[in-house]
Parts: sequence; C-alpha cells; structure tokens
Amino acid sequence: MTAGKPAEDDYKQGVQHLQTLMTLSTLKHIDLYFADESGFSRLPQIPYGWLPKGKQTGILSDSKRVMNVFGLMSLKQKLYTYPIQGTINADFICKALDDFCKTITLPTVVVLDQATWHTAASIQNRMQEWQSKNLFLFFLPKYSPHLNAIEILWRKIKYSWLTPKDYLTEQDLKDAIFHIFKNFGNLFQINFSKNFYLLQ
Repeated sequence: MTAGKPAEDDYKQGVQHLQTLMTLSTLKHIDLYFADESGFSRLPQIPYGWLPKGKQTGILSDSKRVMNVFGLMSLKQKLYTYPIQGTINADFICKALDDFCKTITLPTVVVLDQATWHTAASIQNRMQEWQSKNLFLFFLPKYSPHLNAIEILWRKIKYSWLTPKDYLTEQDLKDAIFHIFKNFGNLFQINFSKNFYLLQ
C-alpha cells in the first residue's frame, strides 16, 4: 500500500463485500446504512453565484465550528443524525450507535471508514453486544471515501442545499441544517444511481 492509496487486494475485497451488502439490502434481507461525521461552520461552501452587472455583495463568514454531526444514511434516503457542539470521538459514536440500535427492525450493517475513532478499542469492545442486537459494522478499505455514500449527502448540503442567507447567523445555519435533516428524502433528495460510484 502506498501513501494515500488502498492496497489493491483489500480494495477489491472491500468493493465486492459492499456490493454484496447492497444486494442483500435491495432484497430486504438487511438494512444498510453509511455513516460518517461532518463539521459545519459559518464559512460558506458556495462555489459561485450570479449578480446583475455592476452589483457586488458580501457573505458574512466565520470559520468557528457551529456543530459536528455523526450521521447514518441509507440509500433509501433514511437518515439518523447525532449533533454535538464539541468534538466527535469514539465514546460519542458508541452512544449514537446505542441509540441507533433501538430503531432497527432487520439485521443492520453500518458502513464506516477506518478513522481512528471508528476503530478505537471502545468501539471494538462493543461490537459483540451490538451484534447480539442485530447491528454489525463493516469497515471500508483505507483511503476509499468514495465508497461511503454519506459523503454525497454532506456535499449536497454544503454545496447545493444551503444558501447564502443560511449563513447570516449561527442560529440561521443550525435551523437550515436541521430543516434539511428533517426533510431528507422528501424536499431534499439524492439520485444515488447518478451520484454513487457503485451504482454508476
């Protein structure tokens, strides 16, 4: 394995395993969720905009982190979110997964990358207990963020769904983000067949 690139065999095996999980989910044998964290600040992620010729505008910004969110998303556009003002660590993820366990009705697989807080001892020590509750973790090959579909959601929120007015105040931003979370799969939808690497 070279720096920043997954080992070829690990990558192929990971892709094959994930494709099998996606098939089982399509057949309704399991539920499949993609999970990861994202941070939100008042530093707008707006790539461009249009104004009448000769007009100028400014967007207030602040790089201070407004909140971090641990999210779990299915390709069926179901979403569970766990926001926090502080840092997301393994203990916080344990609590989030404990809560998520209460919602599952089928054997459920959660896809995660191999960030240190996802593979920490506190997570490993809980896996047997979660498995007894039909919750299983699947870790992606290293350096493969494109295999985690929830990354598409974070990009959509930051680059497409949030608007300049949502960044006016910290509360405006929080309200807009929670509005998106609440209405994901309804007012806010993603065509995964066009956006997700394994469905293209």
